[in-house]
Formats: sequence, structure tokens, C-alpha cells
Amino acid sequence: MAKPPGNAKTDRLDAQLLALVADRVRPTPRSLPDAASQHLEALITRRRQLLDMLSAEGNRLEHAVAPLRREIPRHIRWLERRVAAIDRDLDDTIQKSPIWRVKENLLRTAPGVGPVVSRPLLADLPELGPLNRKQIAALVGAAPLARDSGARRGKRVVWGGRAPVRAVLYMGALVAARRNPVIRAFYRRLVAAGKPKKVALAACTRKLLTILNAMMRTNTTWQINRPESA
Repeated sequence: MAKPPGNAKTDRLDAQLLALVADRVRPTPRSLPDAASQHLEALITRRRQLLDMLSAEGNRLEHAVAPLRREIPRHIRWLERRVAAIDRDLDDTIQKSPIWRVKENLLRTAPGVGPVVSRPLLADLPELGPLNRKQIAALVGAAPLARDSGARRGKRVVWGGRAPVRAVLYMGALVAARRNPVIRAFYRRLVAAGKPKKVALAACTRKLLTILNAMMRTNTTWQINRPESA
């Protein structure tokens, strides 16, 4: 078999490109998770999958033909039992770890942050705390990025990063916009200034992340006058 032409061999080019990206981006090194961290992450992932299945079955039930209108609810009840079992396993896993127990208790002092938010943060965002506000926002994908090309100036959008983490933080921001006095005031100020509600909630997501990052960095509970410079 004939050898491919030299310019079809891309290993060297790939290596050069990766070296260039590492030099320009300077990504934060992330250690491999230990067995306990892998277990926690697996539970969080499985819970997310079960919720996706529940949502899909709920959508199917709306348009199901008569023979399936009893089958789908049975599956929904089974999925709900599995979610409850996963939640119990998560409770047990976190309570057995002094570090995770303290971190979760700290995170949940922030109004709007419950187990649905705190546990994915423990599993999927171990960098919460050591990084500064810009670094953590970029890692999660909560910082708006430009979409410019030549003379065209596009709207700044939030994308990339760790989408599952960003999704639970958005859910937390929805609750915080009603119950957390700091986030609520921030949200209302943005809306009063003419910002679309979706844009205001995206900004609240980033602000909530910044506050939680500062709390973890200083190992202190939520405070209404907390500085966000950390």
C-alpha cells in the first residue's frame, strides 16, 4: 500500500496547534478525579439522564394513543422512584465526606441554592473557589462572548464551557431572582434599565456564580454585603 503524501500526515501540525493553544489560553490544570469524585459525578450524571427521560415521557403522554396511556404513567412512576433513590444515594455520599458536607452546607446558605444546584457544583465544578471571577465565568461559559467578524458586530452571547453546570446555575438564578435580596435587586435593576428578561437572568447567573466562588474561596457563608472581587 502506498504511503500517504507528507502533507496528509497531521500529527506534527496537531501537536503544534495544541502547543499554541496551551500557550495562548493557559488552561487551568485539572487533576484526575479520585474514586469518590467519580462516584459523585456518576450519580449526578445519572440523575440528569433520568430527568431527561421523565421530561420525554411527559411529552409523549400528551400525544399518546389509548393503549399507551396506562403504560407511560407506569414508566413515569418508575423513573420518579429511581430519581428518589439517586437522591438518597447522593445524600449518603455527601454526608460521608466531611469535605463535601462542609462545602454543600456553605453553598446552601445562599438564598436560591438548594441541592439541585449545590450537588452538580460539587461534582462538575471542583475548581469553584481557587479561580478568580473571570476565570470561573469563562470555565463555566457564563461570560458573554463577542460574535464579531470583520466589520460585522454581532450580539454578545453566552456559550461553550460546562453547559450542565451553567444550566443548574440558571435554575438557581431563577429562584434567586425571587428569593435572594442581592440577586433580586440586581435583576430588577437590569429589567428597569431595559434589558430583556432572558439577558437579565443570564447576568444573574454570572453574578450568582461569582458570589458562590467568593464564598468557597474565603470559606465563609453567604452575606448580603459580600464583595465579589475575589
